[in-house]
Amino acid sequence: MLAPTLAYAGAAGDGGFGGFQAMVPLLLMFAVFYFILIRPQQQKQKKHREMLQHLKTGDQVITSGGLFGTIVDIDEKKITLRIADNVKVEVGRSFVASRVGWEGEKKKD
Repeated sequence: MLAPTLAYAGAAGDGGFGGFQAMVPLLLMFAVFYFILIRPQQQKQKKHREMLQHLKTGDQVITSGGLFGTIVDIDEKKITLRIADNVKVEVGRSFVASRVGWEGEKKKD
């Protein structure tokens, strides 16, 4: 009968760090997720928005549907692509996946 009483007496004298020690692994997991998953995705989205802003007539692009084409006309919401001789298609500007030869870096002169 004395053993359970001693066990509870030892737990009461923790010093109050139990809550902080329980949060440390959660904070570490959040930091790991941020640097491995969240931050790289945000950088990728920023690069894609920058690429979309710098599109111009004559650029060769690839759409998210897999169409390769050359930009003939640009509107705020849509782009007209020439994918073959006498074949033009309109796609939403946000559906352009990448620009051929574009790395997102400034050219050095």
